[in-house]
Parts: sequence; C-alpha cells; structure tokens
Amino acid sequence: MRRLALLLLLLLSASVALAYRELRRPVLTTASEPRVLDVPAGANAATIGEQLTGLGLVRHPILFRALVRLRNAGGKLKAGHYTLRGPITLVDILDELERGSVSRFDITFPEGKNIEEMARIAAAAGVDEAAFLAMARAGTAIHDLDPEATDLEGYLFPDTYDVPPRNGRAAELVGQMLRRFRNVLSRLPLDEDEMSVRELVTMASLVELETARADERPRIAAVFLNRLDRGMLLQTDPTVIYALRLAGTYDGNIRKRDLAIDSPYNTYRHAGLPPGPIASPGREALAAVLEPADVKDLYFVSRNDGSHHFSSTLREHERAVDEYQRRRRRPSPGPQSPDG
Repeated sequence: MRRLALLLLLLLSASVALAYRELRRPVLTTASEPRVLDVPAGANAATIGEQLTGLGLVRHPILFRALVRLRNAGGKLKAGHYTLRGPITLVDILDELERGSVSRFDITFPEGKNIEEMARIAAAAGVDEAAFLAMARAGTAIHDLDPEATDLEGYLFPDTYDVPPRNGRAAELVGQMLRRFRNVLSRLPLDEDEMSVRELVTMASLVELETARADERPRIAAVFLNRLDRGMLLQTDPTVIYALRLAGTYDGNIRKRDLAIDSPYNTYRHAGLPPGPIASPGREALAAVLEPADVKDLYFVSRNDGSHHFSSTLREHERAVDEYQRRRRRPSPGPQSPDG
C-alpha cells in the first residue's frame, strides 16, 4: 500500500509538473505566425479550449478548462476578435480573454465616396463587402430622418472608424457611421421647415464633389442655391457621373453625349436637386449648404489648379471658360446657362 501510495503521489506530482510546464511554456514564439482567435458571444471555456486546440495552441481542451476553473475565470471570458502573437503562454492567453484585449483597427472613408466605393474601402480592410452593401442598400435605418430613403447613400458619414476586422463586422461599422452622421447633424443649424435632411445631404453631396477646397464650399453652395432660386438647371457633372454609374456605363470619362443621359439624376436635363444624395458629404460641406457665402454667383469654372473662378453673369462666365478651359482643351466647365 505504501508503494502504491508513493507511486500515485509520484504520478500526481509528475502530472502537476507537466501541467505547470504546459501552462507556462510559450505556445507561440517571436518567430511564430500570429494566430487569430474569434470568441463568439456566450462561448464557454470548453468551446474556447477546442478553438485553441484547433489552432495548435493547447494539446487538449481539458487543459484550458482546468486553467479557467483554477483561476475561477469562467464568467470573465470576453467575446471578440483576438490576434495572438508570440511569445505568449496559455496563461497569457487567459489573461487577454479576461481583459478583453480584442484586436481593432482603423478604416478611413474620405469625403465624397458613394456606398459602392465605401464598400470597396471596407473590403480592403477585411470587412465583408457583400454584407456592407446589403446594409447600405437598405434605407430603413435612416427613415426617422429621411422617410424617402431607399438606401443609406449620403448618410454613412466619412470619417475614421475603429472596428474589429474579422467576419465582416459590417453591422457594427455601418452602425458607427450612421451614429456619427446623426451626431454631426445634431450640431448643425438645420431648420427643417426650410430644408429637409434629404435636401441638405443631397445638396451637400454636390458641393463635396465639386471642390476639395474648404474655402470654396460656401461659395459653391451659394451658386447652387442661387440657381435653384432662379429656376435654373444645376448642370453639375457629378450628377451625370452618378447616373452613368447607375447605368453601368461610366468608364472614368464624361463626354458631351453623356449630358443627355435619361436619368432623374442628370441635372443637365432635370430641374431642381437630384432625387437623393450621390455621395457622403463631410461636415464642412453640410455646413456650407446651411451657411452659404453671401454672393450673387451663378457660375463657376475650374482654373485647373484645384480652384475655381466664380461669375455672376453669363458673359463673365463665358470669358472665364474661354480662358481656363477652351484654350487649354480641358473638360468640366462647371454649371452653365439654363439653355446650355
């Protein structure tokens, strides 16, 4: 009996020593490739242990379960995306799971992008493109502000977002973008008796796409508002490009014949604003529409250096077009006269 007890004691001691060694040995070294662990909500120690075994980080799930029980950490394991880098031990992994040290990363959406362009930016950062587009093409999430919205075009605010990168995470990302839009809108001096949210965002999307210069946005907004007040066509090329994209015929160029495309977005043919936003404007473009420059300008033309020449009369505008466009054979002279 003494020999048996001694043998059992030796076996127990060896098991404890092996377990201790297993828990403390690096399961990943500095030379190892990082491993990705996705812990779903509600996952228990057994589930996580199986995941770790599948990743080659633990010999058997029971070892992780035993560690969790020993630490009394069963209710402290946090769901999320973890990028595990060496050197790291099983104890270190449990520490990360208790702290919730999930991996996150930044996605930056520049101003003036439409939902398809945003989806490609998100996809390049690891977000599921199809899931992002599916959410962006459903307008119900913004119906309290814009009952006419059939999608989220214009309402996914351009900014930098911190999101987890695995399994798409499209819902979290789109939710953040909408919350950011609502926050920005709430700080703007919008009087919905004078302009609806949809009208504001639509106009701001035109302003955003017509100039990258912050100092010009209030003046560009003034041109469009002045033309609307006079019943003039807006005649802005970005709406034609958007119409061509919807038709699947945009190849990166805009030609004279494209100005006749039969689309409600074509502001060379249809008076007033297009049916809805054509891109996501930033805060400055939104603010420019609500606080436009106090000018009588009705026209603008590119100077080919990123800036524009503004005119209040057709004669002055035609001289500017001749100076900056016709002699240089450059396209896109900006809004024209009502009769073209």
